[in-house]
Amino acid sequence: MPAFLNLRRLEGRIVALFLGLLLLVQLVSLVVTRSAVTGNAEVSLAADLQTGERVLRRLLNQQATRLRDAAELQAKDYGFKEAVGQWLAHPDAATAETVKSALDNQGERIGARVVAYFDAQFQLVVATHPDASALSAALREVAGKARDAVLTVRGGQAYQVVAVPVRTPAPVGWVLMAFTLDRAVLDDLKALSDLDGVLLMRTAESGWKPLAQTLDASRAQALAFGAEGAPQLTEIDGERVSSRFVTLISDGGQMAGVLLLRSLDAALAPYRQLQLLLLGLTLLGVVVFAALSVLLARSISEPIKGLSQAARRLERGDYETPVSASPGVVEVRNLSIALENMREGIQRRDALVANLAYVDQLTLLPNRARLAELLQQHLLTPESHGAVLMLNLDRFKRVNDVLGRELGDRLLQAVGKRLGQLCGAVHADLARLYGDEFVIVLEQVNARQASEAAFAILKDFERPLQIDDQTIDLGAGIGIALYPEHGHEVNLLLARAELAMDAAKQRQCGSLIYHAQLDVGSQESLSLLSELRQAIAAGELRLYLQPKVDLRARKIVGAEALVRWQHPTRGLVPPMQFIPFAEQTGFVRQLTAWVLAQTAAFSRQALDAGLSLRLSVNLSTRDLLDQDLPAKIEALLTPLGVAPQTLCLEITESAIMDDPERALSTLEHLSAQGFKLSIDDFGTGYSSLAYLKRLPVDELKIDKSFVLAMERDLDDARIVRSTVELAHNLGLSVVAEGVETARAWNLLAALGCNEGQGYFLAKPMPADQFLDWAKAWAPPSQLEESGESLLGWLG
Repeated sequence: MPAFLNLRRLEGRIVALFLGLLLLVQLVSLVVTRSAVTGNAEVSLAADLQTGERVLRRLLNQQATRLRDAAELQAKDYGFKEAVGQWLAHPDAATAETVKSALDNQGERIGARVVAYFDAQFQLVVATHPDASALSAALREVAGKARDAVLTVRGGQAYQVVAVPVRTPAPVGWVLMAFTLDRAVLDDLKALSDLDGVLLMRTAESGWKPLAQTLDASRAQALAFGAEGAPQLTEIDGERVSSRFVTLISDGGQMAGVLLLRSLDAALAPYRQLQLLLLGLTLLGVVVFAALSVLLARSISEPIKGLSQAARRLERGDYETPVSASPGVVEVRNLSIALENMREGIQRRDALVANLAYVDQLTLLPNRARLAELLQQHLLTPESHGAVLMLNLDRFKRVNDVLGRELGDRLLQAVGKRLGQLCGAVHADLARLYGDEFVIVLEQVNARQASEAAFAILKDFERPLQIDDQTIDLGAGIGIALYPEHGHEVNLLLARAELAMDAAKQRQCGSLIYHAQLDVGSQESLSLLSELRQAIAAGELRLYLQPKVDLRARKIVGAEALVRWQHPTRGLVPPMQFIPFAEQTGFVRQLTAWVLAQTAAFSRQALDAGLSLRLSVNLSTRDLLDQDLPAKIEALLTPLGVAPQTLCLEITESAIMDDPERALSTLEHLSAQGFKLSIDDFGTGYSSLAYLKRLPVDELKIDKSFVLAMERDLDDARIVRSTVELAHNLGLSVVAEGVETARAWNLLAALGCNEGQGYFLAKPMPADQFLDWAKAWAPPSQLEESGESLLGWLG
């Protein structure tokens, strides 16, 4: 298919657009012209039909005048009046026949269908036609209304009737003359107005039927039905005809009228030649337009085809072949120049990206991506074997911290240069992964040779580096993974080399070859995490509670909710063995939801048992960043009828500082719902007082690391006192963890600490034992030491 005929090509679309617009304009022009011509013709026909109606009525009036003049002439005729006088004197058949003879002569002379004489009482005396008796009503209408003529329908015929009085000299009767309405009137009308006409009549017994017409009877019969009404456009034998009905007689159920007709097609015939001329011009314009549009489309598409080929070369990565400037259209030329500039820019950036993608910008060694490609090539080579050595410098972080990052970067560059010299001697591949980690790939070596290469590197590192005036002793740990023994994948080899490196640094043995036992700890962790996901559904989690006591009132006021895992084979798993993994993977949210649900259920049990306890639940960083947390907690409490005030939600400082703004938003929603909020492990994080005063918290919880040593460490005791004073100044209550002696209890109470928890009070216990323990609990008898003496120790 030629391009200019293919609508999916630019040439085809340009040609189609141009021709489409031309055809659309010409089509609209033809439609508008045709509509205008037809409209004008219809308006002209309507005016002609209206004029024809006036002409018809004028013809009828003229005929009525002529008929009346003839009737008056008959009525004044001496012979006729003498015959009427004889009849009046001797009303017999002979005298009546004399009157009839006079009427016949006059009727034949003027062409009247009916001529009749009626006496003064409108009784028929003689007539030339049997229909005369039926016209007595018309006579009365003429005589009564003094009209020149009337139109009436009698005996299936339409008549124009006139009547004049006969005087001798007094009125002695009436002369009636009637003419039938026939084609003569229609012929006169056609001669004067060039309109066809059909005389139609309708009686009560039958529908419309033609009485006379100037066109074929069959066509007149087709028009007879529904003829009455306004001017309309009808179609007869495929010819459009405009018509107008003129009502002449309307006498009860009998009607008569003339349907005036003119052919619309005949009126439009003179315009057809103009339309054919316009059509011919349109076809000529299409041909010329098509040729010009094809030429224009090709002048645009050919350069674009060349630019498209250039773009495909760029797509394939061919940045060497230049894009030639296209002649012709300025825009296309500018596009070709832009493509050439783009090619040059991509060529430059491609080289730069390749350098950035595969070269470490600090040491100019291959980076991890380039190393992965090189190692993958070795792994895919048949019969290939070798070793991956991962090296990590000792004490590099301290060099950065003490001597600065700039010198640390120069140290890495020097190490890279030294390793490069060592690898160049044995044709090994060297790369820097990140930080102070380097990887060396040795081909066609076994375990012994790889260990010897690692020993040679460590031996060389015994020589210190001299950077400016700084002498830096080097040390490193090297992990070795062999391929294909230790893996057939790049990431697996690097991971196992890293495991061996970490083990070598921990054991301070210099270098170590990977072995399966190094993966046991990691595999055990993954197995534990996998089992934790099933623990909730299997009902293996347990709720433990550690009591809280009011230090001054010496009564149980609440407890901290803790989770334990009763593993079917491992036994009771401590939280520190599974909580960190849950936090790293996000599973901690499911743990928090479980603890909240169990705590809410226990709160309901405590309330039913008559104990009002405030239960504390720890929230993790991921919980705080969950904007739906307030709604989730409310959904847990509402069905149980537990008020939010019975729960205290504990948040660590580090959890708040991970995303202070989102954490603040969540805490504000929880506070607005009525939950008590507490900052856990206060004093061990890095939060500022500026954030502390913005947080809607109610309580500070002093970390046990300060409480455990406060009896013998004056600094810790002063920290506790300052924290209590700070909290009270901010309107917060204070809870101390790690209360393990009576002396610590007394000292905290003297400092104003509100609540405490610790092993001196009770260890965490299963939730189902807590209520009995709380009811039986009594304050320890050792709480006798005076708080004033303890405060005196603080000074």
